[in-house]
Amino acid sequence: MTRQDVVTATPEPGNPHRLGAHFDGEGTNFALFSKHGQEVFLCLFSSDGTREEQRIALRERTGSVWHGYLPGVQPGALYGYRVAGSYDPQNGHRFNVNKLLIDPYARGFHGAFTNHDATYGYQKNAPEADLSFDTRDSAAHVPKCVVPDPALFLRDAKTLGRGWDNALIYEAHVKGATMRHPGVPEALRGTYDAMASPAMLDHLTKLGVSAVELLPVQAMMSEPALLKRGLVNYWGYNTVGFFAPEPRYFGPAGITGFRAMVDRFHEAGIEVILDVVYNHSAESDQFGPTISFRGLDNASYYRLIDGQPRFYVNDTGCGNTLDARHPFVLRMILDSLRFWVECMGVDGFRFDLGTTLCRERHGFDRRGGFLDALRQDPVLMGVKLIAEPWDIGPGGYQLGAFPAPFAEWNDQYRDSVRRFWRGDPQSAPDLGRALMGSAEVFDRHGRRPWSTINYAASHDGFTLADTTAFEARHNHANGENNADGHHSNFSENFGIEGKTDDPKVRAKRALRVRNLLATVFLSQGTPMLLAGDEGGNTQAGNNNAYCQDNETTWLDWDQFDPELVEFTAALSRFRRAHPVLRQADFLHGATRPLDHKKDVEWRAFDGGALNWRDPGLANLCLHLRGSAEVVRSDVDADEVLIAFNRESAPLELCLPDPGGKAWVREIDTRIAAQSAQIITGSSVTLAPKTLCAFVLRDAV
Repeated sequence: MTRQDVVTATPEPGNPHRLGAHFDGEGTNFALFSKHGQEVFLCLFSSDGTREEQRIALRERTGSVWHGYLPGVQPGALYGYRVAGSYDPQNGHRFNVNKLLIDPYARGFHGAFTNHDATYGYQKNAPEADLSFDTRDSAAHVPKCVVPDPALFLRDAKTLGRGWDNALIYEAHVKGATMRHPGVPEALRGTYDAMASPAMLDHLTKLGVSAVELLPVQAMMSEPALLKRGLVNYWGYNTVGFFAPEPRYFGPAGITGFRAMVDRFHEAGIEVILDVVYNHSAESDQFGPTISFRGLDNASYYRLIDGQPRFYVNDTGCGNTLDARHPFVLRMILDSLRFWVECMGVDGFRFDLGTTLCRERHGFDRRGGFLDALRQDPVLMGVKLIAEPWDIGPGGYQLGAFPAPFAEWNDQYRDSVRRFWRGDPQSAPDLGRALMGSAEVFDRHGRRPWSTINYAASHDGFTLADTTAFEARHNHANGENNADGHHSNFSENFGIEGKTDDPKVRAKRALRVRNLLATVFLSQGTPMLLAGDEGGNTQAGNNNAYCQDNETTWLDWDQFDPELVEFTAALSRFRRAHPVLRQADFLHGATRPLDHKKDVEWRAFDGGALNWRDPGLANLCLHLRGSAEVVRSDVDADEVLIAFNRESAPLELCLPDPGGKAWVREIDTRIAAQSAQIITGSSVTLAPKTLCAFVLRDAV
């Protein structure tokens, strides 16, 4: 670009305090961070985005923020940036003024991303390609940022503010959950509008869902390798705009449909949690495109390998790692989070690869900058915070290491529950720990039992039904020679791989699903349900369906098992009805002062002590009375007895002395339809391969 290309108009100085584009009623202030850039150009485009009409140099620089104010620039105006500087990959700099760049603070886009060679800063066919320099203009192949209308993003949203007690999280994909729902109007399916439609709200309310956790809905793009295979990034873990709702889910209401969705969820008493991806960006490694951060200031936004800054630290497995240690990157993350809370009403966040965000130079640090900043923020300290406590970097597995008030996805819980019901040896002790909220992991630094997010299936892996139908992954449709996805699924197909009409196999599978669901709902901690598991949804054995935007992943509501839906709803009601299943404190077998009974006891079926050392231990009872805090001299404590019979034969269970009351069996996974049964004797028979829950009631 030559000096003659720059429009001579000079913007007013403006101010550096608010990054992004902000209209004040008369004009728009633009502010952009770039520490190492030498010149920053604001590019204004025609209303259709096809023609660059002005290229204006931002001369004002305060610290590392370039800024200017343009009178008359209205909401809806289209813009982007070009940054001039050193193209020196060997030293970590990849400036290329020929590439149009997305504003990291953009709240909306006009047009779509394309995988065109012009979006790359280098010549793809050159020797040592990424060291070369490409002079083509990329503007025609990059969406334009939209100056936002302040009226659409008022900071007046209110979060619902539900606590963790009675929490039930429903993990769902906006499109996948609604695309085939017969109760959703066809014109709305796959959109934000559909997600909180009456049909969806009725279903979620029936299940007792307290929060929906949406797979990524921040603006994203698909990886070039997927596009070449005719696929897309369906899950959305490839973010390019942290302040913009993903437009592929827009319905008739456009961008306002997102806020309207949140408001409707709130009216139904349901919170909204977003799965957010601040650990990496969509620009991939040194061979990726230059569409935003790389061209704005590569050495600031990304973590580069010490001594080899040409290359990116890849603790995420996605080609690059955003550097949350940098004050302006950290600021961007916090500004983004506050935007979703204050402008959109979002109630919480699940941080994908959360370990990455907490890495200092010496590694993961629970007292590091990101966590310190997040926990002291007056807006963010009051919303739900959930970590995926791992990444693929050194020391990346950090389950239990996050500080309060974080909750964490507990993959050890998932594996322990699957292994026990599959019949793996030495799996009973792990099940016992899982049932008690994984206290050995989480009971420290004042953390609560709700800190463990308990699940038997999530978007990443087999669905619950598929854990009972497949022993091997079937991911060929992903185009990676079936080499992607988990290889340790702790699943069982009951003798037939995949779909079958054999009634005996189908019955065994249905029982296993009910056992897994019941275990999740009866455990201390926060239960999470993968959308569709309540109806027996299958992905045909694909345990890594991240690129399947089709009927593989779209829930087939017409095929839902209504009995399983009712069973799941019964489990949810049972959990809500019994506070002893939702303890505020961890239970460790302490003696309660008022009645001198233990808060929790483990029993064998004959009433004796369990032999935890028995590698084949397959039947056990958990007697929950609750902590001393719930016992009052004038109030009866809630008591629940949970019995697991993994044997292939029925077993006689000796019940604890009811003390003038009666035991009532309210949950029995042998049957789908639940009904209370009063037990009149001192023992009861449990069917093979079943779980039962009993409640102590006044004798009739």
